[in-house]
Amino acid sequence: MCPGPGAVRHRRKPRWPQRTIWVESRDARAEAAASRPRPAVLAFELANRAYFAASIPDRGDDYFDRFTDGYSALLAEQEAGVCVFYALVAEDGSVLGRFNLYDLEDGTARLGYRVAERVAGRGVATAAVRELCRTATARHGLRTLRAATSHENAASRKVLTKAGFVPVGPAAPADLGGKTGTWYRHDLQP
Repeated sequence: MCPGPGAVRHRRKPRWPQRTIWVESRDARAEAAASRPRPAVLAFELANRAYFAASIPDRGDDYFDRFTDGYSALLAEQEAGVCVFYALVAEDGSVLGRFNLYDLEDGTARLGYRVAERVAGRGVATAAVRELCRTATARHGLRTLRAATSHENAASRKVLTKAGFVPVGPAAPADLGGKTGTWYRHDLQP
């Protein structure tokens, strides 16, 4: 039975395992946290490779063959303050998603994210992007986030819109691995 007009509707809780978010880091104090996700991140990328390739360009075999070196290079960029990487992790230690801030400069950054196929469509990406928006302001002093998504990636467009992003203009194929799309922007609240 549907509630009548004016009735309070309760949002259904997202259905995903309890999880934690940690920042991937090369900082000496967080070395244990940095080394822990490395194999789990690779397993996540490999397990979801075909799923990701359906909506975004595949990273190619070279990415996986040189994963350790590439991962270390990204953590060095993070240490330099150019970007910040987060992993959404299930209780069993498996990675459910990656949520990254790139090109941190003058209070602005680009957002990139991907979630595992097994949790897609359950609100995981939206909840994590919303949380990252709060973290971007509180922890990193960011005021604006930008993200680009292809016209074909309806799920990503929906996540961005639900998280408070608004379309601001076209994204060139160079921005999206050869696909056309839209840039989104979110002006963050302090």
